[in-house]
Amino acid sequence: MTGCGSRKNWDRFYPLSGEPDGLHFECWTMLAAWAESTSRVEIGALVACNSYRNPELLADMARTVDHISAGRLILGIGSGWFERDYTEYGYEFGTAGSRLDDLAEALPRIESRWSRLNPRPTRDIPVLIGGGGEKKTLRLTAKHADIWHSFSDTETLERKLGILGQHCADIGRDPGEIEISVMGKTEDRDKMYELGARLFTIHTGGPTPDLTDLREFLAWRDKLNA
Repeated sequence: MTGCGSRKNWDRFYPLSGEPDGLHFECWTMLAAWAESTSRVEIGALVACNSYRNPELLADMARTVDHISAGRLILGIGSGWFERDYTEYGYEFGTAGSRLDDLAEALPRIESRWSRLNPRPTRDIPVLIGGGGEKKTLRLTAKHADIWHSFSDTETLERKLGILGQHCADIGRDPGEIEISVMGKTEDRDKMYELGARLFTIHTGGPTPDLTDLREFLAWRDKLNA
């Protein structure tokens, strides 16, 4: 079985494609609005940038949206990479390694803050880590994530699943506890499903979204589940 039950935005300050200064809104205020205006789908960022917020603040924001949505938030998080966001908004860009080290420090702080908030989250908020770095990102995924989002093609995904499995073995965790999330490219869909992917992201944008790819995906899903 596979489904289509979540809605994701991203934590960027500028578009990544099209007009560089095109229409764009902030991630977490949008998530709060989605939480209020929807009732069934899970929501989250693909992904929130760890660099932009104090980890305790991010934990509190996530807890608040979790309550507004009655327990439908997924905390998607990554180390960040889009340099323009950093320079335009005054954040220190650092290096890929330093940003991953910051993420490694932040994740336990987020988990700890959730346990101390009043009221606490409505559920154990699922953590989605996005990225494919084999030494650091996948190790953090093995330790902290409920969901791993890969941007890889099928060949790379298969190899990295093996590496993720080894990181899980190193800490005594069952890799089957980590749900696999991917981009829902038409040509890769069946193979990715065979590899264990169960969350598929179909990308579109506004202000008038083109839902052609989504309709095609839903037809594929329904055929698979028939």
